[in-house]
Amino acid sequence: MSMTIGLAGKPNSGKSTFFKAATLADVEIANYPFTTIHPNKGITYVRTQCPCVEKEHRCGNCVDGVRYVPIELIDVAGLVPDAHLGKGLGNTFLDDLRQAKAIIHVIDAAGCTDIEGNPLDIGCHDPLEDIEFLNHEITMWLVGILKRNWQKLSRKIQGENLKIERILAEQLAGAGVEESQVIEAFMMTKLDHNITKWTDEEIIGLCDNIRKISKPMIIAANKADIAPVQNLEKLKSIGGIVVPTSAAAELALRSASKAGAIKYDLGNNDFTIISQNLNPAQQKALESIRTFLHKMHSTGIQECINKAVFELLDLIVVYPVEDEGKWTDKHGKMLPDAFLMKKGSTAHQLAYKIHSEIGDGFLYAVDAKTKMRLGEKHQLSNGAVVKIVSTAR
Repeated sequence: MSMTIGLAGKPNSGKSTFFKAATLADVEIANYPFTTIHPNKGITYVRTQCPCVEKEHRCGNCVDGVRYVPIELIDVAGLVPDAHLGKGLGNTFLDDLRQAKAIIHVIDAAGCTDIEGNPLDIGCHDPLEDIEFLNHEITMWLVGILKRNWQKLSRKIQGENLKIERILAEQLAGAGVEESQVIEAFMMTKLDHNITKWTDEEIIGLCDNIRKISKPMIIAANKADIAPVQNLEKLKSIGGIVVPTSAAAELALRSASKAGAIKYDLGNNDFTIISQNLNPAQQKALESIRTFLHKMHSTGIQECINKAVFELLDLIVVYPVEDEGKWTDKHGKMLPDAFLMKKGSTAHQLAYKIHSEIGDGFLYAVDAKTKMRLGEKHQLSNGAVVKIVSTAR
């Protein structure tokens, strides 16, 4: 599994609650800064319709036709202003984010914590400030990495007539930045090709564009169940993907489901109480959550994860099989694997994702739904069921 999504935000925004709700991992949750010191890693899932709904029988790898595809979720230490200078646990936080393909920024939409995560009354803090400072910290983290040995880098590029984007990408590789992303950011920033002429402002502008491209972000407007309406409206007005969430409600539902008190599936807009032993306080709490679910249509946690993968990263799900008639592998298991791939990926790229030797020996592919033969450059669609024919088999 190569897909990692990072959870970022200031202390007490609900990151660890979001993480626990999404993974059911055993993590410490408390109302004080830096509860999370070391990054928590767990498995969560994107939710999609399984192709087996087109068949007479379910595949056994989905829940009532809903397929859950695993991804890694990493919850890092809370970030405070000037983290890139080492304040709080900043350097650790930022280094832990290097492997993330995208970031879910968990915001305290209720405005009941200040910029450093200290408790306030509801509505006393503007959540837009949290977005601005996190973007700034990640940008300045990249600036700091880029400017290490800056004079030496500049002389090397000028003296040896090297490609600027390649050298900068090598410098930023530890932050999870790819050369193609540096090239795109360089074109957006429109800098002089003489690197020695760059000002600090221009370097910051370049790194800001690199951040936007290499660490795309979705906003989880958390604590939406108690957030002032104007706060949610302000967050939605900034553009980008903003999802109202209640990590606390999701965690309560998943914990109750795990305990056998209710029947609830991730992302659903309702639940069924199946236990006869709930006390009045538990019943009241569940009814309060149900009211929120009906109002917002879900707790937002699953929607946030799905949007990060399918909209922000623009991925699709593809199902490789060996028997295009039965949609099974060589052991007779139906739709055993589900791969996340970039939209526009080809049949040949799928072959390489299965195994390098299968990719090397690629002959053609077969669309298991239509039985049509596919060439190496055929772009796969979301939910495609594909057989790869290779000399490696």
